[in-house]
Amino acid sequence: MTEPVLEARGIVKRFGHVEALRGADFTVDRGEVVALIGDNGAGKSTLIKVLSGAHQPDAGAILVGGESVRFTTPLDARRAGVETVYQDLAIADDLSVAANLYLGRELRRRGLPGRLGLLDKRAMQRGAAEALAELGVRIPRVTTPIAMLSGGQRQCVAVARAVVWATDVVILDEPTAALGVVQTERVLGVIDRARETGKSVVLVSHNMPQVLEIADRVEVMRLGRRTARFTTADATTDDLVAAMTGALVTEPEAAEGR
Repeated sequence: MTEPVLEARGIVKRFGHVEALRGADFTVDRGEVVALIGDNGAGKSTLIKVLSGAHQPDAGAILVGGESVRFTTPLDARRAGVETVYQDLAIADDLSVAANLYLGRELRRRGLPGRLGLLDKRAMQRGAAEALAELGVRIPRVTTPIAMLSGGQRQCVAVARAVVWATDVVILDEPTAALGVVQTERVLGVIDRARETGKSVVLVSHNMPQVLEIADRVEVMRLGRRTARFTTADATTDDLVAAMTGALVTEPEAAEGR
C-alpha cells in the first residue's frame, strides 16, 4: 500500500485561548480529488494554512509521501510540491497571463542579457500557451493583461499556475464561490485535468452538489477535527450535511470527543 501523498496527523493550532484545530487529521492520495468540507469555524481554513506553510502547528505532524516535513513558510510547502490557491487568487492585474503564470519563477535570457536581469518573455509566452492549452484553459492571448479577463478566466489562470508548478498537491480554497455556471464548469474542467496528470487536488468548498460531482472522496471537519470520511460514490448530500452538523460521525476519535 502506497503512502498518502500528503497527510496531517493530530494537528493542533491555537490562537491565544482559542483552539482552532484539536488534533486534526487529513489524507490525500496521489491522483485523487479530496474535498474538505465543514461549517464556518470548523477549522478548514486553518488546516489548509498549516498544510501550505502559512501557519505552523503547535503539535502534530505533516507528512509528504510518508516522510515527516516541517513547513515554516509557504515557500517550504512549494519546494515540497504543495501549491495553494486562496480565494484572493494572488494574481497581478497589471501583468499579462504569461507573466502571472511565471510570477516568481521568471525565465531569464541566455548569456549576458540574462545576467543583466533581462527576461525571456517569448519563452514564457510559449510555455504559458502550451500549459494552458494542455489544461484546457481558454484565454484570448497569453499577452492579455489579467485585468482584461473575466472572473472565471482569472480563476482558471490562478488554478492553472498552481497545477503547472505543483509536483504533488494543489490546494484550492473555494475556487468557484463567486463564479457563474459556465465559468464554474471551466474551473472544474481544469481540476479534472490536473487529476488526469497524476496531481492530487484538495478542494475546500461549501457546494455539496459540486463536491459530489468532482471529488473522489470527502473529509468532513467539525470543531477543529476530522469527524467523517466518505467516498463520493457512496455519499449523498444529506450524509454530508449530517456530518457537518454532528448528526453523523464516522471517526472513532471524534465520536469519543463529542
